Amino acid sequence: MNDDLSEAALNARLTELRQEHADLDAAVQAISLSPLPDMLLVARLKRRKLALKDEIARIEDQLNPDIIA
Repeated sequence: MNDDLSEAALNARLTELRQEHADLDAAVQAISLSPLPDMLLVARLKRRKLALKDEIARIEDQLNPDIIA
């Protein structure tokens, strides 16, 4: 996985992923508001958003591991 990446690199990647997620969210909203929304495109964008959310969660877990005593 990304174990060899520095914390700074992980934080930079996290910022990129969050921005892409926000951009996709805006795109989904814009497409959904059109008179004849392309539901296939909306579904594709939502799947991509979900994948990004999963990757964001993985990186956040790497940066802030849960330490169970």
